[in-house]
Formats: sequence, structure tokens, C-alpha cells
Amino acid sequence: MPISLRVVPPMLLALLLSACGKQPAAPEPERAVRTQLVSASAATRAQEYAAEVRPRVEARLSFRVSGKLLSREVDLGSTVKPGQVLARIDAQDLMLAQTAAQASVAAARTNRDQAGADYKRFVDLQRQGFISAAELERRDSAFKAAQAQLEQAKAQADVQVNQAAYAQLRADAAGVVTGVDAEPGQVLAAGTPVLRVALDGPRDIVFAVQEDQIAAVRAAAARPGALKVRLWGSEQLWPLSLREVAAAADPVTRTFLIKADAGKLDVRLGQTATVVVDLPQQAGIIKLPLAAVLEQGGKTSVWVLDGASMTVKPQPVQVGGADGNEVVVAGGLKPGQEVVIAGVHVLNPGQKVKRYVPPREPVAPSAAPAASR
Repeated sequence: MPISLRVVPPMLLALLLSACGKQPAAPEPERAVRTQLVSASAATRAQEYAAEVRPRVEARLSFRVSGKLLSREVDLGSTVKPGQVLARIDAQDLMLAQTAAQASVAAARTNRDQAGADYKRFVDLQRQGFISAAELERRDSAFKAAQAQLEQAKAQADVQVNQAAYAQLRADAAGVVTGVDAEPGQVLAAGTPVLRVALDGPRDIVFAVQEDQIAAVRAAAARPGALKVRLWGSEQLWPLSLREVAAAADPVTRTFLIKADAGKLDVRLGQTATVVVDLPQQAGIIKLPLAAVLEQGGKTSVWVLDGASMTVKPQPVQVGGADGNEVVVAGGLKPGQEVVIAGVHVLNPGQKVKRYVPPREPVAPSAAPAASR
């Protein structure tokens, strides 16, 4: 029977509306994941800290007098010897003051000599009865005052000689220049640092420790061989001895600076090192690969697999540290749970997964039997 044309448009409209309707979402594919059963064991953990080789004593050298810096005889990294001249300032004013002090000494000496000669003459006059005893005592006091003025002038002249000598900055001990704080042409006040010199002698391995790990480092230092250092580019560990722990935390980093004696270890200033602190052996330690841990909403978690439904769910955990390429889990997991250790960043809560099965290696075909002759 022929179809009426009046019926066709409504039918087409219904088909179009049904085609434009919201389609059901496609189910998420089952992803293959690697898993690992959680097990607890007794293990020894080690904590590592970035460290640096520093001098035991580093002196900030400066001039004792003010003046204009004329020259600097050493550069960064220069080796210095005791008594070596490191820098010079303009000593013209100091030399003039030294000359004035020497002239004061000459004037005081002349005054003392004149007072001495007068005193001798008045002694003879007093014996002859021409002057009184009181007048002789005044002459004696004048002579003693002139002598004291001479001593004062000599002391002042010695001070000016020392001041003139301070125009040259000399090394107090052997060492290496580790810093330059002033350049020629700069006008310096007395005490302004000019050079930093690391004195020859013992070296320290310096590193920073968080507030909550101070006790562990102290306890490790009390055990022989628990505090060690590994120099950059080497895998060998060398023993250290704890020398100093800062009494207050750094105001910026809130860490405590620790210095350990490098002993006879052959190290260079500024060399990078790693301090290894062996912690006591603990039972019930759970370790997971680093790839099994992820950050979600500011919390550290892992994916736990439900073997019955083959779905995953996030499980918050507490991380107690790191051991090589493994994470030490301090809480949140129990032995026997199955944790996803690969593919954690593509999973969603409640997603169905399947355990990854490595493909079998193809069997090599057996060699064909040799043809019979």
C-alpha cells in the first residue's frame, strides 16, 4: 500500500531526534597492571644528605686602619704563606703621623734634658744656701714631669710606627684565598673585610639536617662506622666522626648545620660529597618501588587491588623515607595486600583491571635433520 507523504516527515523527525540523543558512555577498558604483594621484613635503612667540604678555620682578613686600597697582590684561589703581603692601602697620612710623632719625641727629649740640667744647678745652689728646699722640690717635679712626657711621646711614636706598618695586609698563616671582598680604589674603614683565607689544616664535611632527624644522626654518630661519607665520583665510603651540631636552626631553611671531621681523607675545598647515616635495623619494614607511589590531593597514596572484583582503589600511606629506588612505607598498608606498582597514573577509583602477564618467549624451531646421503 503506498505511504502517505504526510506521514513521512514525522517519521524522519523521530529518527533524527533519536539519532541526536545522548549515547551511553563506552566502558573503560580493562588495563593491565603490574602488582606486588605487600610483605614486611627486617631491614637496615640509610639516610643520605648532600654535603660540602669546608675549611675548619676560615679567616676574614682586614686592615687595622682606614685608607684607600692601592693594590691587591693575590687572587681567588691563590696560595699564601705566613707573612706574605696580600694587599696595600695608601700610607701617606700614616707616614706623616709617624714623622710628627718622632718630632714630638725629640721635643720631649730636649725638654727633659733642659729640666735635668736645671735640676742639677739648683741642687748646687741649694747646698750653698741660695735657694730653699721647696724650690728644689719644684725643680725635681718639673724634671720628673718632663721625663714622663718623653715616655709618653715615645709610646705614641711606637703606635704611629705600628699604624704605618698596618698599611700592608699580611697573612697570619698558610692557606688558600677563598674569597675577595674589596677591589683596588675602594676606600676602606678599619675592620672592613678584604680577603677570606682558608687556613691549612683539618677539613670538615658540612651538611644540613632537618629538625626531626637530629636525634637519629646523634645516635648514629655514637655507633662506630654508622656515619660515613662518599665523595663525588666515587663509590667508596669513608668513616666520619661528628664534631659539631649547631645549637640553633637556620632561620631560613629551619635546618641544623652539622660538621663532621674528615680526618686524613684527601679532599679539596668546596668538593661535593654525600653523607650516609646508617639507621638501626627495624622489623616490619614495608618497601615498595618508587613507581608505586603517587600524589593525590596533597596526600601520598598507592593503588590497592581487590582480587575479588579486580578493581582498584586509592589507599593513603605514610612514607618513612627512601632506600635506593624503593620507598619505605611507615603506615597505611598491611602485609598480604596487593599493590599496583606500574601504570598508577592512568587509573581511576573503581576501575577494573587485569594482572599483567608477560608474553611468552617464542620457541626457537628445532634444527632440521641433516639430509641422508
